[in-house]
Amino acid sequence: MRLVKHLTVHDFSFQNTSEKHLSLDDVFQRVLRFMSHDPHGEFRFMIGTDSHVYRKHTTFVTGVVIQRMGKGVWACYRKQKESGQLGLRDKITKETQLTQNVAAYFDEVKEAEMKKIITPYPGASLIRECHLDIGMEKRNKTSIFVDEMMKVIESVGYEAKIKPYSFVASHYANYYTKLG
Repeated sequence: MRLVKHLTVHDFSFQNTSEKHLSLDDVFQRVLRFMSHDPHGEFRFMIGTDSHVYRKHTTFVTGVVIQRMGKGVWACYRKQKESGQLGLRDKITKETQLTQNVAAYFDEVKEAEMKKIITPYPGASLIRECHLDIGMEKRNKTSIFVDEMMKVIESVGYEAKIKPYSFVASHYANYYTKLG
């Protein structure tokens, strides 16, 4: 029987190219600061996880990205390794759970704080998305999981995006799964 460690938000440590050891609270403060620099814009707040299976372990990377449409992004990621190899269903389920766990931290209270920054500015907006590294195409082996995983994400109040629109998972997080 395999023992599973239940993670709390305190177990999460994020990084990017300029900072390391960011807690989820730190990440949230960076997001608010990024939005405050130019609150007039349209913002997309996105979370996504990808994984890569190696011979003895699987690496999972969860990315958090705030994008000011047409004017840049701030992003960070969290990497974790799990012993052994996972089957496709377990791997997709784990990716979705990791994304859901981070999304649950950025709840309605945090969304209200984010919206408070942009509310005074006409035309400013905020969209919250979770990106899943799955797709609907028939040749895609993950297509059988799309409905189930999208419901998991929608249960925490986020819009679920799949390939080809899930670039935080399928490109940003994917890049960091390949680095060690």
